[in-house]
Amino acid sequence: MPAWLRKSLVVLISIFTFGMVSPAQANGFLTTTDRAEKSASAETSYYDTFDSPLDEEAERDKFIDRAMKEAEMQSFQKFGKKIGPVIEDEFRQTILPNIEKAIEMVAVQYPGERLNSLRITEMPGGGESEKIFHITDDNGKDIIRFHVRRDQPPKDGFWFNFHYHTYHDSFQTHYELGTIFWAKNTPPKWKS
Repeated sequence: MPAWLRKSLVVLISIFTFGMVSPAQANGFLTTTDRAEKSASAETSYYDTFDSPLDEEAERDKFIDRAMKEAEMQSFQKFGKKIGPVIEDEFRQTILPNIEKAIEMVAVQYPGERLNSLRITEMPGGGESEKIFHITDDNGKDIIRFHVRRDQPPKDGFWFNFHYHTYHDSFQTHYELGTIFWAKNTPPKWKS
């Protein structure tokens, strides 16, 4: 199966089954299929069949680990000392796993060597800014933006709405990561 087709299928499966099938599972299926096709080909060497997908998977795992450490650090930097201790447990249990799924979705779109060029922005927004962090490509263009906004449904107190946007639709759609209830009173500003 051509690499462009495999990557396209992984992206489509990731988008359509978000939360039900992880990109790693989808990619594992496609990699297994590719290996079977490659082994049937007499022109493929032993190293092409087995080492390349494993190397790429190792690069992907390194990127996801690095991105998740940054995501957690940047998030708590944004929450500050007033919000962080209050929502820490729920954030780790509910939101962080969904951030990881979104990062995995990004990782499967890039070959292993290109993952090394992806960067995580270093300064979350303060005050009332929604920005937690963004992942950018080697040209400095945003790939995915992770945000949190304060919502106040009528008579329901304040909620933190975690979501992300992608470059696929020019950052227009909010993809939900989850919500955390704050309280009836107005939350402090970010980073306070």
